[in-house]
Parts: sequence; C-alpha cells; structure tokens
Amino acid sequence: MKDTIGLSGPIIEARGVNLVFETSDGPVQALKDVSLSVSKGEFVSFIGPSGCGKTTFLRAIAALETPTSGVLAVNGMGAEEARKSRAYGYVFQAAGLYPWRTIAGNVSLPLEIMGFSKAEQAARVERVLELVELKGFGRKFPWQLSGGMQQRASIARALAFDADILLMDEPFGALDEIVRDRLNEEVLRLWNRTGKTICFVTHSIPEAVYLSTKIVVMSPRPGRITDVIDSPLPRERPLDIRDSREFIEIAHRVREGLRAGHADA
Repeated sequence: MKDTIGLSGPIIEARGVNLVFETSDGPVQALKDVSLSVSKGEFVSFIGPSGCGKTTFLRAIAALETPTSGVLAVNGMGAEEARKSRAYGYVFQAAGLYPWRTIAGNVSLPLEIMGFSKAEQAARVERVLELVELKGFGRKFPWQLSGGMQQRASIARALAFDADILLMDEPFGALDEIVRDRLNEEVLRLWNRTGKTICFVTHSIPEAVYLSTKIVVMSPRPGRITDVIDSPLPRERPLDIRDSREFIEIAHRVREGLRAGHADA
C-alpha cells in the first residue's frame, strides 16, 4: 500500500482508506473509502454512532491499526514512520495512570522512555502540569485526584514531549456534564495556547460543535464520512455560545448527517 504524500500537503491526509478486520465470523469492514484532509492547527472532531469507525480511524492515524488499502499520511510520511518520529500524543478514553506513580511520575514516563535527562523531564513536567492547571499536584497519586483531574494528567502526559498532533479518543465520555463542560473550556484554551492540531472522537453533538473548527460526521459500519462541516464559529468560544443561532444551526446539520448515515446504512 502506498503510504506517503508530499511534504507540502496537509498535516494528516487520507485518500480512499479502507480497513477490514479478519474475525472468526469472517471479514468486518470498519472503514470504507475514507478521504479527509486535516490542516495544521485545526481542531477536528469525529462523531457518529458506536461502531462507526471513529476510533479505528484515529488508531490508524496513530499506526495502531493498518489500513487494508488507500493512502494515509501524517506529517507527509506514512503513519508508522510518523509514530516512530513521535509526531503525536494520544489521550485514551480512560486516563490510564499507573497508581503506584505520582502524577509527575506518570507525566514523565514517556520522557523517561525517550531518554530525556532528569532536569529536562522535571522542566517539561512542570510546564505541562501548569498548562493543564495541575500545578502543585505533581506529588499526588492518581487515587487522590478526581476523574476530571486524572484526565487532565493524561493530557499533560500526551503533551510532555511536545508533539505537533494530539489525538483524543473520547476522553471526557465518562465524566458528568458539569466536569465535561469545564474540561471542554480547558481543552479549547490549551489548543489556543499551543497551536496543536487536535483530532477528537466524541459521541456528543454539543461537544463536537463547541470544540471544533471542522466536524467529521460518520455513518454506521462500514464507517464512511457522510459530511464534513467547517465551523463558522469564532476561535474564542464562551460556553454560552451554545445558545446562539449559529451553534444551533451547526448542531442541526450534524444531527441531519447522522440521520442520513443511518438511512444509507
């Protein structure tokens, strides 16, 4: 499979990506003819029903799954090469913190693996903990923090080695609405301050509309893109923007895209 695109292209580009899993019950097509371009600095949300391939596509970007056919490039190189060059940080659905390590110890883990000096590790950990508003919590253990704070520590760990791309797989799905709203605001601030390119998987229409510069609507399996919505909302977004006419109109288009995907499935 050809897996490179010119260096002048988008930071992430997929062309005609298909991915089929071989199972004991026969082949299962998770992605079908997925084509998408993501430019540097965009905040792109993927939304669709369970099993539509959102996470599979994110994992393919991270070289955790391998497309059966098509072209997928990250930073102008194949996904596997991009993984080896540490092009991205990955935030999973669960925080995945080691309970026997402090928060600082968890955040510094990838830096230890990558061979950073102790002094550089300490400087980076301090910087990213402040970035996610966990300054002063480095010596705490995961069990001493709330679920929302643990997720922020997980984001800090993904940011520690300063990759250009942040891949986030429904990181706030298990949190209550109040905490989720707070973290949505913090992620937007983080995105504005760092200029990272963020790919974000969610099941929530309001979350997708609130966070994104681009919303990718996907159909039930086999996962296809049914709509790509470029958001007209301003970069600075208070929570009450969700009551605006523009926000409601975008949410309506997302909902219609989800319904169309079900009708075509």
